[in-house]
Amino acid sequence: MADDRITAELSEDPRGMTDASWLSVDLCVVPIGVGVHLSPYIAACQRVIAAAGLAHELGPNGTAIEGPWDEVMACVRACHEEMHRLGVPRVYTTLKLNTRIDVKQSFEEKVTAVQREMQG
Repeated sequence: MADDRITAELSEDPRGMTDASWLSVDLCVVPIGVGVHLSPYIAACQRVIAAAGLAHELGPNGTAIEGPWDEVMACVRACHEEMHRLGVPRVYTTLKLNTRIDVKQSFEEKVTAVQREMQG
């Protein structure tokens, strides 16, 4: 599923390397000014991400998201907009970005590679 999208979305340059338009991010959105129970806000952001149709995986301290650069960044913005729509006065976000031009690799493949190393 995600692999098909990676193949379809990435273009190759004459050297056979992929461009940096495919983006993998770790997104951590923290609503500020709403108390200590954040799960309703995080769930709202997860709904935004799911509606964007991007490959994603929720973790305990953030969400991995991957897809075309512009779509991922639009999704991050939409998460902020949803927080403010819900009345959050301030949103603090950390965002780690990862692009590669040497191989096409999904975040699921990265995790699998590490798990394989742990078994061997």
